[in-house]
Amino acid sequence: MTAQKPLFSQVPISPCVDKVGVEERVARFQTRSIKGASKLQGLSMVLSMIDLTTLEGKDTPNKVKQMCYKAAHLHDAYAGLPTVAAVCVYPSMVPIAKEALKDSTIKIASVSTAFPSGQAPFDVKKMDTKFAIEAGADEIDMVISRGKFLAGEHAFVFDEIAAIKEICGTKRLKVILETGELATLDQVRHASDIAIHAGADFIKTSTGKIQPAATMQVTYTMLMAIRDHFDRTGKMVGMKPAGGISTSKLALHNLVMVNEILGEAWLSNEWFRFGASSLANDVLMQYMKQVTGKYQSADYFTLD
Repeated sequence: MTAQKPLFSQVPISPCVDKVGVEERVARFQTRSIKGASKLQGLSMVLSMIDLTTLEGKDTPNKVKQMCYKAAHLHDAYAGLPTVAAVCVYPSMVPIAKEALKDSTIKIASVSTAFPSGQAPFDVKKMDTKFAIEAGADEIDMVISRGKFLAGEHAFVFDEIAAIKEICGTKRLKVILETGELATLDQVRHASDIAIHAGADFIKTSTGKIQPAATMQVTYTMLMAIRDHFDRTGKMVGMKPAGGISTSKLALHNLVMVNEILGEAWLSNEWFRFGASSLANDVLMQYMKQVTGKYQSADYFTLD
């Protein structure tokens, strides 16, 4: 029996977002202090949730290989550390990453659909996605057509996501909203609902190319969309804030928020990721401070 295709008509009417209420709730999350064994556990969890990322025009095979080595060897002097969840690269670099990580459990994620702008014909976006999957990508991070969304062509955006998910099959699809271009939390909420109902396995804030990116207010709004969907259907959807999360303190505040809104079931890299290039080093410095009692210089850690 084939799965029933999602229909745009089934997308629920998105609730209005109380911006003041969101800001007050987020402010309370930011006052939480995590110390001792709980902090060490949280830092380890953050490391295991990172999608270590390089998405630059100047990416070379050697740069990708170096990043993959770091992904699997965060700090060789301390054997108890986890690996990151995945590395995220352009489709052309997927074979390089696949070979570099062939003996690990780290996933290979690839951006697609004319990342980061999404400004390409749909046939090109489909070929982009198929190329990444055939090259060995385990996960696809697609961008939505923000121009179409902002022009009110929401059914177009829905159909595009649904079609890319069909191409992905069992590969996990993360749908990037590029929230910095959506202007309001109401728009973020509606885009989240569209992506979820079109078949997204994860919803993701940003490409990392536009600011503001993964603010806690935006992430809170997207988490509420996930919770409401779970309450209605019992189906879990993952969350990936990306762009602007570069400190362990901010990452831990995000974990507190996830736990309180969605619960412990989402506190694993199966359902929550950080898209980051510089976060790992700050978390490692904080982790080693907890273990040794001393801060290590940034010079002890490789550049991402």
